[in-house]
Order: sequence, then structure tokens, then C-alpha cells
Amino acid sequence: MASYPELSAGFTSRIGGVSKEAYGSLNCGLHVGDDPEDVVQNRIRLAEALSISFDACTYAEQVHGKEIQVVGPAQRGAGKNSRETALQAKDGFVTQERGLFLFAQFADCVPLFFYDPVHHAVGLAHAGWKGTALQIAKATLETMSAAFGTKPRDVLAAIGPSIGGCCYEVDDTVISRIDNVIQDLHKGGGAPHGEQPIYKTKDNGKYNLNLQELNRQIMMKAGILPIHIEVSSLCTSCRTDLFFSHRKEGGKTGRMAAWIGLRAPSI
Repeated sequence: MASYPELSAGFTSRIGGVSKEAYGSLNCGLHVGDDPEDVVQNRIRLAEALSISFDACTYAEQVHGKEIQVVGPAQRGAGKNSRETALQAKDGFVTQERGLFLFAQFADCVPLFFYDPVHHAVGLAHAGWKGTALQIAKATLETMSAAFGTKPRDVLAAIGPSIGGCCYEVDDTVISRIDNVIQDLHKGGGAPHGEQPIYKTKDNGKYNLNLQELNRQIMMKAGILPIHIEVSSLCTSCRTDLFFSHRKEGGKTGRMAAWIGLRAPSI
């Protein structure tokens, strides 16, 4: 953002809103049982903090898939104050529209940010273990390429706060799907090599899975340069003082928002 002033991207904490109890206090999710009026007020506060119009905020209903939507003027503001008007069954969305901001919701899953400074396009994706197994990062890049002419080597990417390999315990069912992704990454040679293992076997027969590292490797295999990928070191499960964590808090909790967009040119 320092290099590209038109870009606005980031990730909220759980602090600074009006929601109460389990959703305290900046819950941005309408689907978790919180008072909808409080959630909308939180979303308005977020827009005000970003100095953008609430009408420019565009939300989706996420389903842990890999469907990507190209967002244009007709979708501007979708879902900002109701689930019914949100972009339905989409876990990623991309746009070239200035003055339109994409928002997705998280409480352990991995937020993926994409910016193509050559074609002035942005993308945002929601990657839980299912979306990661479906390689939603690759699908997002492919959609940007088809829609905007994006070349992966030009893309600047970021992987936001999520549950980390320190805390994310999964079973054989999940790891069998993850192993398929790892095998795919190694096809054709030139497989990306990470500094961290993707998962570690535990004494109890389960595994600690590092979804951030796997998404980083998927991005690299898809053509994004390693030096163009920023990775947050924050774990949502370790830091429930800062973040909501679906796993750590037993399922009843709020949602953070990730956002990305390009500001309209100043007149």
C-alpha cells in the first residue's frame, strides 16, 4: 500500500465494534447469530475507518468452495446489510472496478489477497482446508488472467492471519486431501519448496496442518514470485485477545473481515 496509494487492503481484529458477549465486539458476520443491527453498525464503522462509502462495500456468502466471481458495478454494495443480497456461494471474487471494495469473513480460515498493479485488478479469496484442497488461490489467479489479462509474475499477494500450524489439528480424512494437493504441486518438476513443513504428525495420530504455508506454495506453483508473497505470522487461535477463532472458541464466535479494493481517482 505504501508503493501503491490507490490500493486499500487489510484484515480487522475483533476490537472496536458494538457486538456483545461471544461476538464482542467487531463482529462482521451476519450468519453467526449476532444481532444483525449490531453487525451492520460494525460494518459501517469499518467503512468509516477506511474512509470509503458503505455503499461501495461488497460481501459474499462463503461455502468453502472455489467458485470465483468477477465483480462489476452491478454488484457494488451487494450483501453489505443483508445475507440475502450478498454474492451467493462464492469464496473468491475479483474486480477491476475502482471505488468498489471486496469483503470476506474469517474466524480461522486463511485470507488470500491478490493485486495486479499492471492491469489494476484485485482479488480476495477465503481458504479453509476445503478451499485450500481445491486450490482456490490458483482458481483466483486463473480468473484474473481470463478476465483482466493478469500475469501471475506481476501479482503481489498476501496471506493474512489465520489458525496456524501451531494450533490447527486435523485427522486422516483432511490429510488425505492435502496429500493430493502436495502431489499435484510436485508434478512436472520445479515444485516449490517451503521453509516450513505443510504438516506434522502428532503423538495422538492426528496432524498439525499449516494452511498458510500450503497456500503460499500453491501461489508459487501458479506463478507468483516468492518475493511477492507476504505472510502474516499471527495465529487466530493463539491470539483470541485480538481475533475470533471458531476452533478455539467452540464455534460460537464472531467473524473478522478481510478487504481489498482500489480507490477511485481523485478529481
